[in-house]
Amino acid sequence: MDTWVWIVIGVIVVFVVLGVVFSALRTRRSRSLQNQFGREYDRTVDKAGGRREAERELAERQKRHDELELRPLSQDARDRYLQQWQVTQGRFVDDPTGAVSEADDLVQRVMRDRGYPVDDFEQRAADISVEHPELVEKYRTANGIARASERGEASTEDLRHSVRHYRALFVELLEVDDGGDASTRDRAAEEVHAHENVERLR
Repeated sequence: MDTWVWIVIGVIVVFVVLGVVFSALRTRRSRSLQNQFGREYDRTVDKAGGRREAERELAERQKRHDELELRPLSQDARDRYLQQWQVTQGRFVDDPTGAVSEADDLVQRVMRDRGYPVDDFEQRAADISVEHPELVEKYRTANGIARASERGEASTEDLRHSVRHYRALFVELLEVDDGGDASTRDRAAEEVHAHENVERLR
């Protein structure tokens, strides 16, 4: 065969190999994002209208998160926040709407002290989703109920769910990156539960 034919075949082979490699890399990246974000991956795909845009957004979340200067709370700060949460939780019976508002504010304050930007809710949720994808939907639900409560559209049962969802994220934020072991996190959770009135919030 003529030399030019071999050149064409070589070029085609190169493109085929590159295509296979590119496809493999995309598949690997997709699996990595799915494993990291779980249900949040599917939610983002639905919202973005396709995998490519969704994966670009999730990758940008990772990059932004990596650039944050997050820091652990001191034990004194943790103890102080736990006491404040107990006060907020105790308020629920007499003022469930106020308790939800305080819970929302308390989570934002913990986030701010940890180094998260807190000016925009959607950005807060996106930042949280990188390390806590299993909690971000609860955070969105809690925030949605809080907003509905401001309009007088949330039932007492809705407000209970909101406080519980805020609590789940609150406890996680208190202990994440604190250098402690699982028992430290369990202790924080137990301190929250120890001061919970089961009839009020279960």
